[in-house]
Amino acid sequence: NSPTGAATYRPSKLTPTGLRNRRATLVLASSGCRISEALALTLDHIDAVAGCVVIESLKKRRRGIYRAVPLPPALIRTLLRVHGGSAPTNARLWPWSRMTAWRKVTEVMDLAGVRGLQASPKGFRHGFGVSAVQAGVPLNMVQKWLGHADMRTTALYAAAIGREEMQIAERLWRATAAIAIPRGSGAHPREAEALARPSAEA
Repeated sequence: NSPTGAATYRPSKLTPTGLRNRRATLVLASSGCRISEALALTLDHIDAVAGCVVIESLKKRRRGIYRAVPLPPALIRTLLRVHGGSAPTNARLWPWSRMTAWRKVTEVMDLAGVRGLQASPKGFRHGFGVSAVQAGVPLNMVQKWLGHADMRTTALYAAAIGREEMQIAERLWRATAAIAIPRGSGAHPREAEALARPSAEA
């Protein structure tokens, strides 16, 4: 099913827990990171000056390999405002298990009326790669953002741009707009509008 927009959200669902789940979903959709990488993020990984999130690439043969991925400024401000309280800066933003995170993300997308592969963390990653290539982002930069060890893996996105892939990417773009924090949810209006606006870099 294709997303039907932000109107599918019910005000009763805009609880602190629901908004937290949406922020996690937005990070996945905006960065193309793996779900395990998102779960390892802390406030220390958010670089407000550079406008990016610094992600440890967890599928490398050794630990300690990081990559910087740009995030929409409004999303960075929201993460810093919400998580920048009294909690330690090295505390995980989302202290969930992998299975719990998967369930929460699919619940967010289900509320947006989006189901199927594109409504999963893996679907976000695929859509991110497809849309980045379609937007003209150089393959070496897409490789860096996705944390691919081999350029041949990244090149598959360039070879796969067809009607089906574009339909998947378009559903992802609409879904990303649909899960942006709506007005009245506690987010600043301008930030909510910016989050709902698809980024050319994605």
